[in-house]
Amino acid sequence: MGRQTSSLSFADRLKVYLRDKGARHDLIDAVFALPGQDDLLMIVRRVEALGKLLESDDGKNLFAGYRRAANILRAEEKKDGEGAFAAAHDAARSRCRKRRRSPPRSPGRARKRRSASPAKIFEGAMRALARLRAPVDDFFLKVTVNADDPELRLNRLRLLGELRDAVHTVADFSKIAG
Repeated sequence: MGRQTSSLSFADRLKVYLRDKGARHDLIDAVFALPGQDDLLMIVRRVEALGKLLESDDGKNLFAGYRRAANILRAEEKKDGEGAFAAAHDAARSRCRKRRRSPPRSPGRARKRRSASPAKIFEGAMRALARLRAPVDDFFLKVTVNADDPELRLNRLRLLGELRDAVHTVADFSKIAG
């Protein structure tokens, strides 16, 4: 008798295993949605770290800020075209005229750190994302994204695009159930 082969791939088997261990299906899908997910141990670590982040208050609030940013971007990209806000924002242009406050620091610094050492990134990346919670909250409380000034509006939308991109380097947050 020949060996029976399963129709399930390693990825499918890992998804079943993670679900059996209590991992949320949406977190598994969010991690698997990233390109290049071929290291099974790293996938497991990423799903675990993402779960821990989203159980924390900072993670929950950051996720809420991400969803708000993603919704704004989705609506504005319908008007301006997909990728309209893909360029980096201009930090010098980001200052709010009335309050003279800067928006949250670009998440690009955390993105550079994450690319340095793939074996050690997950919990550090999650902590870096959690630290974005307060500046993101502050940004949405004090800044009108769709400003009357078209250049200011574009710059603010680019900043939100950077936030979305930074979050998506850890997992595809659009796959996470709210």
